[in-house]
Amino acid sequence: MKHIIKTIGLAAFALAFVGTAPAQDSVAGKWQAQFDSQVGTQTYTYTFNVDGTNLTGRAVGIRETGTNDVAITEGTVSTNGISFVEPLKIQDNDIRIEYTGKVSGDELKLHRKVGDFAEYDIVAKRVQTRDVQPEAQSAATPETNSPPAKQP
Repeated sequence: MKHIIKTIGLAAFALAFVGTAPAQDSVAGKWQAQFDSQVGTQTYTYTFNVDGTNLTGRAVGIRETGTNDVAITEGTVSTNGISFVEPLKIQDNDIRIEYTGKVSGDELKLHRKVGDFAEYDIVAKRVQTRDVQPEAQSAATPETNSPPAKQP
């Protein structure tokens, strides 16, 4: 009887541990967002890497006044979501942009706090690998209208 209880306990522990891993890894990859702000429309690409509870990566933002490409700092991942900081330098001013968010399928719902100036709720969409590959494949493989070859 002790053996059965020990086995059930170990199985429950293993399932609990496995259940948290996908939530942490689910944010890893590339995400894109576009939103309106006080400085106009901004288009962002976030690239995230996850190592345990540490979140690293880059934030690349494009707006009318220029482009920024910075390493994110203070990144964390937990069962409650993610948080990170995008440190920007604009016209010799250091601006701290704080993010908190949650992954929901292929959407990353973020709250973005820009210093003491503004706050936004934005949604980033996961960039699918298949979204990137077709361009490379179409250049390498010309399309034809002939039917596929029959297999013997």
